[in-house]
Amino acid sequence: MASEKQSYRLLDSGQGRKLEQVGQYTVDRPCGQAVWEKTLPAEKWHDTHAVFSREGGNSWSYRKNMPNEWIIEIDGIKFYISPTDFGHLGVFPEHRFSWQYITDRIAGANRPLKVLNLFSYSGAASIAAAKAGADVTHVDASQKINDLAKRNADLNSIPGGKIRWITDDVIKYLKREDKRGSKYDGVILDPPSFGRGSKGEVFKIDTHLPEILKLIRNILSQKPAFIVLTCHTPGYTPMTLKNLLYQMMKDFNGASEACELTLDKGETEIPVPAGFFAAWKQTEK
Repeated sequence: MASEKQSYRLLDSGQGRKLEQVGQYTVDRPCGQAVWEKTLPAEKWHDTHAVFSREGGNSWSYRKNMPNEWIIEIDGIKFYISPTDFGHLGVFPEHRFSWQYITDRIAGANRPLKVLNLFSYSGAASIAAAKAGADVTHVDASQKINDLAKRNADLNSIPGGKIRWITDDVIKYLKREDKRGSKYDGVILDPPSFGRGSKGEVFKIDTHLPEILKLIRNILSQKPAFIVLTCHTPGYTPMTLKNLLYQMMKDFNGASEACELTLDKGETEIPVPAGFFAAWKQTEK
């Protein structure tokens, strides 16, 4: 198990901010959901390496020396961490719940699985699936992000060929896979509220998520093992996502579940809501 200095920990939250330990460095970032008061004393918040602000434009300010890149480990998966102009770090720790769910489904399938990961970001779910034994296709519209995901896969010693890397617009890729007759046993997707494809295609979750789910339905194998759907879009509650999966998978034997993703409590007793999770898994009659 990684030590706290190597891993991620939420230290505190409140007044629209979150204080995080990311490996051996601490960062203070915006958190709109944290409408409550901070718990830790002010000196704890001031004794941090970097602060990200969106006031007057996105910017980092540094209070202590911090490298441009370092490595952490969360639940057995290693990541390169590098603060971006958008305030991201290269991993979303709230998704550790999803990674475990995916690992459990693959391990419990007792058969080889082909898994498709869409809007894959820096590769955490792809790596979790590959480590559990699945053959993974990783799709993201950003070549830069896919390059980072490949580096993360190498960092975790994922064998070559275990993950297939695709830089493409998700909808275009799904349509091509449907025409090719490709089939997958598991699908993971974490659509953004808004985004752009590899050639500038505009993605809006309200417009395109129903289409994506229909396209995914077309490329499922006869006995799909699982679907995982997560997002951070206000209004797309766990029940909303669960209902979407219920309709999509009603012709298969399975069960759905949903919950809120959280950054678990650290030095305080207050977890932070950080997105929404829904999943469907195969069950026997």
